[in-house]
Amino acid sequence: MNIKPLGDRVVVKPIVAEQVTVGGIVLPDTAKEKPQQGTVIAAGDGRVKEDGTTAPMPVKVGDKVLYAKFAGTELKENDDVYVILNAERDVLAIIED
Repeated sequence: MNIKPLGDRVVVKPIVAEQVTVGGIVLPDTAKEKPQQGTVIAAGDGRVKEDGTTAPMPVKVGDKVLYAKFAGTELKENDDVYVILNAERDVLAIIED
């Protein structure tokens, strides 16, 4: 994927949810919950403040993040799905291992 987000936006690759329950039941696409975790694969330069300076990005490429449930814009390329999010508003937390 060759995409460069602008400002304080990030491109996140969602972590694919399990397709089979613990009991072995296969879930159809309509029954799956939308993922809320993913890995940042691209980040913009940061938000430009009123005084003209750029605020540093709160996340960086490679960070595993938790984001708002219905946030962002979904982008599909081939079989891959990506979400473009506002880093300051839509990203809720960085998940540390």
